[in-house]
Amino acid sequence: MSTPEIGPEIGHEIGPKIGTAVVHRRYVPYSHAHYAGNLVDGAYSLGLFGDVATEMCMVTDGDEGLFASYDDVQFKAPVRAGDVLEITCELVKAGRRSRVMEFAVHVVARGAATEDRPGAAKVLDEPILATSAHGTVVVPESP
Repeated sequence: MSTPEIGPEIGHEIGPKIGTAVVHRRYVPYSHAHYAGNLVDGAYSLGLFGDVATEMCMVTDGDEGLFASYDDVQFKAPVRAGDVLEITCELVKAGRRSRVMEFAVHVVARGAATEDRPGAAKVLDEPILATSAHGTVVVPESP
């Protein structure tokens, strides 16, 4: 793990800061349902991880970065069309060009349609952890 360089101003860090976090929220449209019960495939969560990782690289390195690998991907609960998801990313390790991040997708609201209320929905009292993973991205070397 690299230590950020200290810039010309005392205490001014240059480079990625461990613990930096990015959060996105996304509604899952019904057009993304692939399976019975309006289930969405697991690749949907991985795509969202790519989105937050891109923002993380922009924040920490001024570049979009490129995904190198996923590690320990776990699908813990279903994601369904009509869900509102919160996707989080935290920087946990930074090398010269590599950045290791922890990812999570939580369901924070869910469609609850009934015949008499087809647009019904409910904000969940406790978010549901749907998917988690570690991932490594690479960024170009600093000039």
